[in-house]
Amino acid sequence: AFLGTFVAAIVAIPLGFLGAGNVVTNALFHFSLRRVFDGFRGIDQLIWALVFVRAVGLGPLAGVMAIAVADVAVLAKLYAEAIENAEKRQVEGVRAVGAGPSLVVRFGLLPQVFPVMLAQALYFVESNTRSASVLGIVGAGGIGLSIAERIRIRAWDEVAFIILALLGTVALIDILSSRIRGHLIGGREGLAPR
Repeated sequence: AFLGTFVAAIVAIPLGFLGAGNVVTNALFHFSLRRVFDGFRGIDQLIWALVFVRAVGLGPLAGVMAIAVADVAVLAKLYAEAIENAEKRQVEGVRAVGAGPSLVVRFGLLPQVFPVMLAQALYFVESNTRSASVLGIVGAGGIGLSIAERIRIRAWDEVAFIILALLGTVALIDILSSRIRGHLIGGREGLAPR
């Protein structure tokens, strides 16, 4: 779940900038890329898991690939919307001092949208940790495979323990992600001039 989300979040950053109407102003390209995002978002992780289990075989690689492919389009769309909603004055200020397009993106847009991108990626880590159990049941590795094997031999005490451990892991991830968000995002707000 972590690796798939990490790959999706990294790949989605440039795609998000390409999908933002205020960065790439070509209407046909913007429309086409957004429809590609919609097409990939329309296919569920479970379907991607079945496709990758068939392509690469049983195991965690299929699960990582399913999570990455399913989430890259969703995260790219969310990132593009965050970029489009960024404050224009900061971008215009960076552009006014003679910065080129790459510097405008680096100093005008990225500082504004990075906290939003980070928060969304951390949420997807938590969500995908829960989803990984379902993906494992269809053969895409992970904890779901262990649950399916224990259900098959009717070891209900072990199934209950795995599910409780999964709930504890999700709660721990939620606590850690809120601390990371507070440290990285809240710390920047605390440094803002008053």
